[in-house]
Amino acid sequence: MFQLDDKFLQDVGLGGLPDDQKQAFLAYFREQLELRVGTRLSEGLSDAQLDEFESFIDRDETKVNEWLTANVPEYEQDSVWQQLKSGAPENVPELVVKAEYASLKWLGINRPDYRDVVAAVMEELKQETIQNKDAILGGAQAADAPAAEADVQPQQPAA
Repeated sequence: MFQLDDKFLQDVGLGGLPDDQKQAFLAYFREQLELRVGTRLSEGLSDAQLDEFESFIDRDETKVNEWLTANVPEYEQDSVWQQLKSGAPENVPELVVKAEYASLKWLGINRPDYRDVVAAVMEELKQETIQNKDAILGGAQAADAPAAEADVQPQQPAA
């Protein structure tokens, strides 16, 4: 799909950001992506559908298990489940993996275009970033300026 990493920053013209600001920008970008994708995906869904999906996000164990039993009773044999489960770190509770799996399956049923929506929103955000890269980089340089100025001490005249 896509990776939000140094290569992505290079692609949008932000490879020159200081390291600490790279991480902050990537976190901001990820947050905006999730917000916009969620908004776009929710268009046209009923309140009941939104509540059902929200139960996966909230990791409501009862609702997740009920949904899996009703919609994907043989989920443990599904290669997607097996891949998610084997790829999850050991300390991640199984409920987290189940909720992630259920949300993917739910999206496949209720919003089969979700991958296209994610790709379209990602491209929109990339273009916005490219168009605003000078302002973003200018803000990053301004944030570094006070620190640089603090290192310069005025010299006192010799007495």
